[in-house]
Amino acid sequence: MPSTWQGSSVPDWAKKLWQPDMHRWRTDYIAGMPQLAYTGLSENWLLKECGDLHWRGLAALAGHEKPEFRDADGRKAYAAFLAVRLREARLESLAENTAFAIDSSLARVAGARHVSRHLLSDGQGRRAEVSMLSTFVRRERDRDNRSVVRAAFAESSDALSLPDAAEMGALARRFRAGDWGCHLGLERGRDDAGHTVDYLPCPYADFNGADLLYFASFQAIVDRAEWHWRPADDPPVVAERDLFFHGNVNVGEALELSFSAMRALPDGLAHWCEVRRGSDGGKIADVVTRKRWRVR
Repeated sequence: MPSTWQGSSVPDWAKKLWQPDMHRWRTDYIAGMPQLAYTGLSENWLLKECGDLHWRGLAALAGHEKPEFRDADGRKAYAAFLAVRLREARLESLAENTAFAIDSSLARVAGARHVSRHLLSDGQGRRAEVSMLSTFVRRERDRDNRSVVRAAFAESSDALSLPDAAEMGALARRFRAGDWGCHLGLERGRDDAGHTVDYLPCPYADFNGADLLYFASFQAIVDRAEWHWRPADDPPVVAERDLFFHGNVNVGEALELSFSAMRALPDGLAHWCEVRRGSDGGKIADVVTRKRWRVR
């Protein structure tokens, strides 16, 4: 169960990463089948859980009893992620019945934008860091995910200046524009891959309760496509991943996943996948992944 922690219970390594004005809390877990996968703690579960912690943190920060928001015109609004970053992942170290915790912090950084950081640790130390940058969106037309636009809220003066949030937003813009060179072990001009996969998102698994293609489904879709393309006797484990989100699709619309860069690394592999709508080629996400081989 989540609980707001006091300063004495904050790990020393967490104190160095958080600012005092951020909303902070801790959630405790025991690793069981819902949390685990073949390669340890499920990255997909972790992203979904951190997304929910972010959503509930927004409600707490706004003083709401439940996470329900309306824009300045009274229209329902949802938090949509612009960028999600996974770093220092050691998810393979968590096994069945392992006790672990997620220390979360959240702050408003500009307008309707918020950033959260989630530090996962067990009794042996830190196992992953997830950073999430969101804004609020609404639909202009009911049930049409192509009509999603930014939601407007009343101005507030409580924003914090956080370099990580600015960097994540800038990287999202650069990837959307194709203006990047090197990232997570990849060099765009040298590591061409040219592998394309078609995928039809499933309404039973890939969309969320807001009828949007769920942000965590992008990670899962890319992993499935990678596995079909490059299966291995012992699957590599995720070390780092960046997800940048630019749009969405409706139920029934197919996706085209283009692995536009890939490199075999001494300890694993890295790849960049562009996710586009199959109907018009509009890019809705960039996913950059670095994985490493497990040492047994």
